[in-house]
Amino acid sequence: MTDLQRTATSGFENAFGSEPHGLWTAPGRVNIIGEHTDYNDGFVFPMAIDRRTVAAVRRRDDDRIRVSSSFSPEIVEVSVRALDPDALHGWSAYPLGVAWALGQFGAPLQEVPGVDIYIHSDVPVGAGLSSSAAIEASVAVALTEIWHLDHDRRTLAKICQLAENRAVGAPTGIMDQSASLLGQRDCGVFLDCRSLETDVIPLDFEEHDLELLVIDTRVEHAHVSGGYAARRASCEAGAAALGADSLRDVTVGDLDRARELLDDETFRRVRHVVTENQRVLDTVRTLREHGPTSIGELLVASHASMRDDFEISVPELDLAVETSMAAGAIGSRMTGGGFGGAAIALVPVALASSVAEAVTAAFAEASFTAPTIFPVRPAAGATRES
Repeated sequence: MTDLQRTATSGFENAFGSEPHGLWTAPGRVNIIGEHTDYNDGFVFPMAIDRRTVAAVRRRDDDRIRVSSSFSPEIVEVSVRALDPDALHGWSAYPLGVAWALGQFGAPLQEVPGVDIYIHSDVPVGAGLSSSAAIEASVAVALTEIWHLDHDRRTLAKICQLAENRAVGAPTGIMDQSASLLGQRDCGVFLDCRSLETDVIPLDFEEHDLELLVIDTRVEHAHVSGGYAARRASCEAGAAALGADSLRDVTVGDLDRARELLDDETFRRVRHVVTENQRVLDTVRTLREHGPTSIGELLVASHASMRDDFEISVPELDLAVETSMAAGAIGSRMTGGGFGGAAIALVPVALASSVAEAVTAAFAEASFTAPTIFPVRPAAGATRES
């Protein structure tokens, strides 16, 4: 049992006075490339990371569902039969929202037993590493087993997305949940967000003496905020004006027509999504044909598009990218929904320390809050641990 799992077990015992029946974990994720393409039916290429959330769970003999966590002293309790997404608030909306969403996908909530759930995690919150999806996925696999459901991982991703959209109120796509549920060690997950078809792509970072650094700017963001929703609305408006069901159906060759039809802001939002879809395809192809040392320019171009066309970067993210590239990174970009969070830098192992030191020094010189910088490795998806 890992320290993370031991802490979750102890926390469960302190909160509920007994031992859990089992521990289920799910990873956070880093999106290597493909930002804001998921809810446009596009392509994404994330990887699950070796930072995980633990859901310690015990079956109850009544219909009550109680949730507690290491990051909040409260115990939230409700009847499974009475779960209502509009009545869920705060952090508990993530696990309780999953329970509700399972009901929307056929779980007989009038019959299933209640549960006690305790959440503990080392996925940083607010860094764009999908701490929310890790909570959702760990609870989803736990309840699927305890309630004897038969959902496959792709269906669980839809269930977790529904929970985040309806119970939490964040209009996110399906990428984060898919990465947390479908990830494999040493690989990225190439996901078609329209068909939900996936392909596991070897990353071979270790073979090429590369390391992926996460640069957490510690500028917190919130997907429920207006910026994210406004970007999504612009994408939908742009697709409608172009006569497309979604921006997935718009190609780079359509951008000249789009420029004529759309106002400048909407055009730039559309251009980011369309070119980002192409960059995902190019990244997967480049990895297959040439390996990870050749994807740097695509990562940098992705960041520039998010900064200039989608306008979701912040000065701290831009400085992290610029400084890491100047210090020897192969590629760097912001990752996640934007308006804060983290950047990633693909660096030779021999330069990892100096890149981290350069970024830290640049932040200090700019009077920014000191970043938290750490390596992540591609990890396996959600699973039962004990």
